[in-house]
Amino acid sequence: MTALVAAGLSLLMIGTALLSGVFGMAGGLILVGVLVVIMPLPQAMVLHAVTQMASNGWRALLWRQHIAWKTAFASFAGSLVSLGLWSLWLYVPDKAVALLLLGCSPFIVRAIPESVMPRTLGPSQMLGGSVVCMMLMLVTGVTGPLLDTLFLRSQLQRKEIIATKAACQLFSHALKLIYFGLLIEQSGSVEPWFLAIHVARQAPAREAERQAVPRLVEPHHHGDRRLLCRLRPGAADWNRLRGIA
Repeated sequence: MTALVAAGLSLLMIGTALLSGVFGMAGGLILVGVLVVIMPLPQAMVLHAVTQMASNGWRALLWRQHIAWKTAFASFAGSLVSLGLWSLWLYVPDKAVALLLLGCSPFIVRAIPESVMPRTLGPSQMLGGSVVCMMLMLVTGVTGPLLDTLFLRSQLQRKEIIATKAACQLFSHALKLIYFGLLIEQSGSVEPWFLAIHVARQAPAREAERQAVPRLVEPHHHGDRRLLCRLRPGAADWNRLRGIA
């Protein structure tokens, strides 16, 4: 990796992190899409896995007291089951397939009938959902849209959602790193110096996030949240994932 490419990717990572911070979504999806276009797919998946592990790892560490461990362990178990099944055939999608499914994934999730989605998010629902989420991650590199939809059905509070989702994402991206970095035949790799730089710069960014979230305005009680969801369901739901409501 040349210095110019590394500098460009660093700017891209900063920009997509800012996008995720403002809108609560889309940053990781855009980042992996660009990486898949400019790199071999296994290498892109390895780099994306490490960057997302750094981001979610710092977030999970800073908010560790709010992690809902029953939900998190159910996610870990489902992800492991999915990786075990996927490892039986070690499928690696073509770039075209990965990009097509990546672009369609937010719309596919929105098209899932309401009757199919769980009404609440307990350990059993998270277990089943994580199996599907991990399979989606091993094809597209991300699972955010589906995982967000699952968390919106939970009874967790905003800090618990932030912390628990970060822990789940840390583990699933670690499994993605193992899959594309060790298990498949043409495994990917990235220069250690570039990974070290990116991991190091996550610490101040996540600390700033931790300081900012408690200052965000939130409804005074659950009745306000229900009213907000009725008036603006899309915005209210995504803001809840960001920690605003």
